[in-house]
Amino acid sequence: MSRMLKFGQPLGGVMQIAHIVDDLEAGAAKWVEALNIGPWVILEHFQADNTTYYGEPTNIDLSIALAYSGSMCFELVQQNNDVPSVYNDHIAQSGLGAFHHWGVCTETFDEDLAAYKRKDMPIAFAGNVRAVGGLRFAYIDAMATARGMIELIECAPVVEDLFNSIKEQAEAWDGKTVFIRP
Repeated sequence: MSRMLKFGQPLGGVMQIAHIVDDLEAGAAKWVEALNIGPWVILEHFQADNTTYYGEPTNIDLSIALAYSGSMCFELVQQNNDVPSVYNDHIAQSGLGAFHHWGVCTETFDEDLAAYKRKDMPIAFAGNVRAVGGLRFAYIDAMATARGMIELIECAPVVEDLFNSIKEQAEAWDGKTVFIRP
């Protein structure tokens, strides 16, 4: 069995489920109301570098909100500009609010990417996350086989600590605070 990450999911297992919204605050409020998931940590204009969309450079502007229920992280994604993206593609196919991707933490990022490429599953979106020292992420287009994307998240102690701190906020949540902006 894989080692358990600090936030309670196994390394290499699904640790996040993401949906696309057009308004993070409204979307988060709906999740609090319907599912009692919160508080939502909102990261506006999330900083990623070297971003590509199907191999081509992109200047996408995203904001995200993260919250936990148990050991599962939920992510809401809002695209702030109108460049071609995996998010706009999905909105055109499935509409706002629909499931978009699963997140998987990995310590074998390059090997995992190579395995997906061998399965003819292209890299749809990729980049480096500035807030965690430039660690990488990549969205694998699994629409043909799994009706969603798979986000590989390069796992290091700083990433594990970030997700764990959001989980700890959920565990201590008073049920009243909907949003947290670090």
